[in-house]
Amino acid sequence: QAVMGVQVVVTLLAASLMQKLAPHCSFARWLLCNGSLYRYKHPSDEELCALAGKQRPKSKRDRRVNGVTEDKPLSVPRDINLQLDTSPITAVDALVLRYFLEYQWFVDFAVYASAVYVFSEGYFCLVSPSRETNLGVLWCLLTVGFCLKVFFVVMRHYFRSEEGGERSVCLSFAFLFLLLAMVALVVREEYLEFGLEAGLAAVTSSLEPILKPRGWQWTLPLAKLAFKLGLVALSSFLGACLTFPGLRLAQTHLDALRMAADRPLTQLLLHLGFVAPVLVVLMWVRPLTRDFLLQAPLGKQTVQLLSDSSYDTLRLWAIVALSLLRLLGTRHHLQAYLGLAERWVRHLRRQAGRIPARDIQQKV
Repeated sequence: QAVMGVQVVVTLLAASLMQKLAPHCSFARWLLCNGSLYRYKHPSDEELCALAGKQRPKSKRDRRVNGVTEDKPLSVPRDINLQLDTSPITAVDALVLRYFLEYQWFVDFAVYASAVYVFSEGYFCLVSPSRETNLGVLWCLLTVGFCLKVFFVVMRHYFRSEEGGERSVCLSFAFLFLLLAMVALVVREEYLEFGLEAGLAAVTSSLEPILKPRGWQWTLPLAKLAFKLGLVALSSFLGACLTFPGLRLAQTHLDALRMAADRPLTQLLLHLGFVAPVLVVLMWVRPLTRDFLLQAPLGKQTVQLLSDSSYDTLRLWAIVALSLLRLLGTRHHLQAYLGLAERWVRHLRRQAGRIPARDIQQKV
């Protein structure tokens, strides 16, 4: 009872701190507005006119006095020597971004959920309660639920696009990941170590004594099939949601490598962050990792380097290390994304013709 009381108090304290400190102290806002990221400011009409050798555009009042009523859009040559000014990103700049408030709330909630989970695990390791529920797991489940909600909001934005190209790409990748998920479920546990069959068998053995006296044991195979179909549908949905973020991450990775051409340590960090997810996934391929570490060949004999429990712990720590590694590379990827404006201006100089000034300002 005491442990449950402590967990409830910590949960309420975390919720209160998250509500009170969010306007003043936010980890999500600090990631964007800590002064290390800078954006490119769009040029004004006066600056574009000066670069194009034109006079400053008259105001509407001056045009009305001179008898000029038509309002022609300002256009400048594409090959002007346009140099963009930079400015550190502030909270005011971030507030105008779409979905910034959702991003801030979700990241802050994930941070508090991680803190509550670490605290709960520490108490369970020290006190070893037998009947209490770990509320940290509930916070983690809520984080996963809110993450799916964010994915749904982003997917809805893609489907509401006027062009319609994003919708077709998302549907194509959804069917692709649907096929891959079905193939993954067919692979036996000796190759892909999901632990799905063992978990379903444990649930079936627990429900069978309850359903058999009522004559409902025939529902167990249907429940297994429905659960697997649900996993396939969830995998397809996540694959469709992560299509455009994955493509953008690949592009920003290349741009970040170009920006860090003279910093080999930063390039090493970026390469490790890009390859690390594949290495972590391979830890669930049984012949490549578990069988090799538990029965490592040494001449004509085999040596056990790790036990089963140690290997499971190693995989969990690998996920934590992957998260920290990706967090360290976040600043470089964000700055590479902000550098798209400068790259677009360099590409604009190599073109001929004229372009409206408003298009330049909107693009930057």
